[in-house]
Amino acid sequence: MRRLKPASLIVFISLFLFRPQVLSGAESNKPEPATFIIADFNNGAMFSNLQTEMGTWEMNPEDEAQSIEASLDKNIKMGKSGYSLKIDYNVGSPKNAVNGFWMQMRFFDASPYDHFEFYVKGDKDKGSTGVFKIEFKKLNRSSDGEEETVRGSFIVKGVTGEWRKISIPLNVMNGITDWKQMGEFVITFEKRRVDSLKGTLYFDDLAFVKTGSPGPSISDPVEHKAKKTKTALPPAEFAKFLIKRLKGFPSKVFLDKTFPKDDRAMLMEIAKDTWNYFDMFVDKNYQLPIDNVEFAADGTVSGGTKIGDYTNITNVGLYLMCIVAGYDFKFITKEDAVNRLNLTLDSIEKLEKYKNFPYNYYDITIFQRTSNFVSFVDSGWLAAGIVVIKNAFPEILGERCRKILDGMDFSFFYDEVEEEMYHGFYTNINHYSDYNYGVLYTEPRAISYLAIGKGDVPKDHWFKLARTFPDTWAWQTQMPKGRREKTYLGCVTEGGYYTYNNTKFVPSWGGSMFEALMPTIIIDEKRLAPKGLGANDERHVNIQIKYALEKLSYPVFGMSPSSIPEGGYSEYGVKPLGIKGYKPGVVTPHATFLALEFAPKECIANIRKMLKLYNVYGECGFYDAINVETGKVAIKYLCLDQAMSFLALDNYLNDGAIRRRFAADSINRRAVELLKVEDFFD
Repeated sequence: MRRLKPASLIVFISLFLFRPQVLSGAESNKPEPATFIIADFNNGAMFSNLQTEMGTWEMNPEDEAQSIEASLDKNIKMGKSGYSLKIDYNVGSPKNAVNGFWMQMRFFDASPYDHFEFYVKGDKDKGSTGVFKIEFKKLNRSSDGEEETVRGSFIVKGVTGEWRKISIPLNVMNGITDWKQMGEFVITFEKRRVDSLKGTLYFDDLAFVKTGSPGPSISDPVEHKAKKTKTALPPAEFAKFLIKRLKGFPSKVFLDKTFPKDDRAMLMEIAKDTWNYFDMFVDKNYQLPIDNVEFAADGTVSGGTKIGDYTNITNVGLYLMCIVAGYDFKFITKEDAVNRLNLTLDSIEKLEKYKNFPYNYYDITIFQRTSNFVSFVDSGWLAAGIVVIKNAFPEILGERCRKILDGMDFSFFYDEVEEEMYHGFYTNINHYSDYNYGVLYTEPRAISYLAIGKGDVPKDHWFKLARTFPDTWAWQTQMPKGRREKTYLGCVTEGGYYTYNNTKFVPSWGGSMFEALMPTIIIDEKRLAPKGLGANDERHVNIQIKYALEKLSYPVFGMSPSSIPEGGYSEYGVKPLGIKGYKPGVVTPHATFLALEFAPKECIANIRKMLKLYNVYGECGFYDAINVETGKVAIKYLCLDQAMSFLALDNYLNDGAIRRRFAADSINRRAVELLKVEDFFD
């Protein structure tokens, strides 16, 4: 994607392959200075004070209509002597030009500092942009040994023809949480961001500074305004306190149950048991579902039970749909369903929000947010749930739901420069996440679809999401084939596909069933996009099955983010199906239920096999995960995973009941053309 100019490429590679010792800006036995200038340009050469090279880069070097040049200027300088960095940029190309300046940092330790500062001015005669982006980048090594580049960025605004000092708290560049071993500093000029397509800027005295006032951080806790209990309780007593708040609780952990031989009857029995989660694990005071329940390995409900007395806003949106599904199955009456929905809507309306969007997590016992983060995708699943109940009971809930939906303007999350959706917004630092959702074939596509259907963001956004990445992204699990420019509905996109055993498919990020199929809970991709998403869904399912059973020789299939049977939570998937690719090892039942409509025979056989081989079933249906290599089961229910299973069963057994409610809305009618026009594999 980004290409360095040839002379600079050698330096870039050498710095990342041959890593020197970390430079901190001071001797290891001396205290860090309050300020460390990493570049003042006084040495008269294109080298930083860290003795690292610097240079320019272009997103598309073949585009001669754009250009970038960096040099040193001795006539314009902050101090009385020395030089400043002069950057002449031009992004006035017919194409979407992006270019900039880079400086290697040689794994500088910036952790003692809390601000980054520099001086900048525009050229009064040549003109300049008042807006540009700076970034810091570094390589992080994950627990499984894989490396990934993380970045922290900041949009500089208000640059004029006079020198101006820019001071940026490191905390607002929230993509980086550990400022050790920094790799690179970057200045970026983007055609869609700058307010002048060409011009000249001067920079001087780039420095890390320790002010002693770092400002708020994304890791800051939210202060509790109330106590859960009057006095602190030991774990066992606290669990009893929480159980009393719930609408019900299982009497035993495992069920020794014989299922019907008839497949439909078996699935109905599983649906009935899975419904118990949404009938019992709901707080009586606020009518919100709890996030999770975990039982001890000894199989008793009284010993070692752990209850997640909080909820995520996706849980709430899916819970609304699950009440509708409970009505579809006739587990509850219409009157009961509407009463439950109204009570939950009461709480939704009272939740503390930001610009009418809920926060990501809430403590149910004290009815208070526990997060500073407002999430695009989680807010979207709440909105999707409200769309479904609005159309399930329009005469009763229609107006109330419409008012909530009208207040949720998803343009708040739209990055107009990248034409993608931000992950979310941190209200305590007043900044968006440093990352966007940029891949089409992942779970957030459902919320992008909803946002376009609401009219909050343009349809172009759909086609800016990557089907594949260019082959300059060398870290991909494989290089895309057939990648070329395509035009749909007047919007240009880049196509392409991966292959597995000669099967073409558009990859997800990690190769999990969750990313591939969660959107099909509300969107009928199989019917509406037979040459695009629908075909891709089926291919992902088939490859998941073959990879697990044939390649890995697992007894069962279905890999997706889930609980770790040994404790915790992690991402699992079929690596060849993903651009990055998750690790294998754990199978989760919700993956099989999501795949039911695409491979019913294989999925039903898989369900029976899990029941036969593992002690994985309780009063609320399947437990969350199985380590297929050890046979260990996570004796835990997650609201999210139980909801996906239950809603998939409703769609499969009741003629797409949830999808029909979503399809009935004007949101779907305005967006449905996005599904119909695209052919992934032409």
